[in-house]
Amino acid sequence: MNTILIIDDEPTIRMLLGRILELEGYEILQAKDRQSALAQLRKSASEVEVILCDVFLPDGNGVEMIAEMKELAPHANIILLTAHGNITDGVQAIKNGAFDYIVKGDDNRKIIPLVSRAMEEVHTRAKSRPTPTRSGKSLKKGFDCIIGQSPVFQHTVRMVEKVAASEVSVLLTGETGTGKEVFAKAIHKKSPRSARPFVAINCSAFSRELLESELFGHIAGAFTGAVKNKKGLFEEADGGTLFLDEIGEMEYGLQAKLLRALETGEFIKVGDTQPTKVDVRIIAATNRDLKKEIDNHRFREDLYFRLSVFQIELPPLRCRQGDVRLLADHFVKTLSEKMNQQAVPLSEDCLRMMEEYAWPGNIRELRNVIERSLIVCEGQITPNDLPVDIYMNSNKNSSSLQQFDLASVERDHIAKILNYTHGNKTATARLLKIGLTTLYRKIEEYGL
Repeated sequence: MNTILIIDDEPTIRMLLGRILELEGYEILQAKDRQSALAQLRKSASEVEVILCDVFLPDGNGVEMIAEMKELAPHANIILLTAHGNITDGVQAIKNGAFDYIVKGDDNRKIIPLVSRAMEEVHTRAKSRPTPTRSGKSLKKGFDCIIGQSPVFQHTVRMVEKVAASEVSVLLTGETGTGKEVFAKAIHKKSPRSARPFVAINCSAFSRELLESELFGHIAGAFTGAVKNKKGLFEEADGGTLFLDEIGEMEYGLQAKLLRALETGEFIKVGDTQPTKVDVRIIAATNRDLKKEIDNHRFREDLYFRLSVFQIELPPLRCRQGDVRLLADHFVKTLSEKMNQQAVPLSEDCLRMMEEYAWPGNIRELRNVIERSLIVCEGQITPNDLPVDIYMNSNKNSSSLQQFDLASVERDHIAKILNYTHGNKTATARLLKIGLTTLYRKIEEYGL
């Protein structure tokens, strides 16, 4: 559904954030204070997937509201916004269950990628929820949720199956969107630790101080606001697997503490003096070239060798010939079920265009394309339902382009851009580099 609730008492902030996120294709709901926000959630809790909430509201505090919002929308990710950030509020926000904490003004460029990650995590959780059988057991075991028959992909699966039974650390590399967390979960499910916790954290989502507290925990009094002891994720994963996603983003100084924890199996909590011992298997992932990061003094070489005992590179989708059809069919079925609608077929022309496309965003991009196409299609997914990038790529690669009169070409192109922007006329005019009035006139002229 891609719905975001913005809670802020400043109309200008709500309008600005709403406009920015609408241009990214999100549906926006707004609330000006605690009371109206909770009322909106009671009404639309099932639709809201990400909440952007100001810390200081006229009738409440965003940090304290997290529990209330989580109770009404437990599946949603919450991002707190404030004009005056501090580490105490940040730690408390994460502790209360917030996805992240961001300072207005200073972090404007981070809002869109942060919201994207939060939304993606919500969709991933929904996708990976166990499907119960009549006996109540999960239908998904081990590698059943990994789809692909291409030789390069099957080789990767065999490598992963071999390492799953061992206890060694695994480093998953490859482009963004290739399914690293899916593989990490599969390794855990096939390992001797499968009955113990699988705990995941995105290292790029936290500042150095917050990430240290999240990983290792802290004791009461370690810093202002630390009123009681808190377990870190190493303790939560004791006996199981800890997945460190985007490990290449970890701050250099914190890498030394992580290395010691991996080498000795113990660590010291923030503010503590006594070590805590744990038994954790580490799976790490990155889309960065860690050897280049080492050369540039941004990643520790000793930590790299400790993490990459067994390194597996996940192939990009463009190298998995034949798998696009399998994945597309899979996403049509699963997403149709999620959207409570009948699954529809993909036309042969549509599948051909999708196989010709390079998929820079990999499996994640393919899933998003299928979800969007299911919303706009009528009875069947056709080339007209695909984003303009895929459609135009197919025309560019075609050896026998159809001939059209100029008006037909213009009409078709405007229709594709409108499709691409989900009907957003301001964004469409901007992409076409024409005035909004001109666009409205052409829409009327062509009956779009």
